[in-house]
Amino acid sequence: MSRGYHSSWTVPEEHRADESYIEAGAAIALGQAVYDRRTALGIDQAALAERAALSMEDIERIEGGGIAPTLQLMRALALALDAKLDVSIDTEETQLSFVPRAA
Repeated sequence: MSRGYHSSWTVPEEHRADESYIEAGAAIALGQAVYDRRTALGIDQAALAERAALSMEDIERIEGGGIAPTLQLMRALALALDAKLDVSIDTEETQLSFVPRAA
């Protein structure tokens, strides 16, 4: 049975506390949250880029986990996605989710 292109892997415990690992996790969490909210709104990357005053390449990089979150970026995205942003930061993990604003 073919497993496709993706394989399973585990991050060694000693790397989990590494600052670059933690920051990469935050960037991936932001990217997933942006993608989830954008698709829930039914808008494409170009529309989100326009709403957030960013380039489409920026949105692609954000959704791909290639841009570390900053407060300014998270604020711009929350406004553009008509949502509030819930952030949970733990020792080794960052969780982000965009929550739709009440109508």
